[in-house]
Amino acid sequence: MAKKRRKLNKDFERKIYTSKKNVELVLAKIYDIDDEDIQKEYMSAFNNVVYLYDELKEDYERQGFSDNSEELLASYKNAFNLFESEFEI
Repeated sequence: MAKKRRKLNKDFERKIYTSKKNVELVLAKIYDIDDEDIQKEYMSAFNNVVYLYDELKEDYERQGFSDNSEELLASYKNAFNLFESEFEI
């Protein structure tokens, strides 16, 4: 039986790419914090955002664009916005 092809979506791929860049930027800023305790606090708070980004990316790579894709993106964006509102970076 032939394997079902993933449904691709260029606009969604751009959103994933932008999300990746945002995660990398915040991680770089966190790693630049000199105070180890503050760095750990920021990293702990940002771990959920990184987890949701990874889940979003892996789901798209595995299944392509699906009904679940927009929900995963919305969850990631909400977590990222919550982090930005609670932590000054």
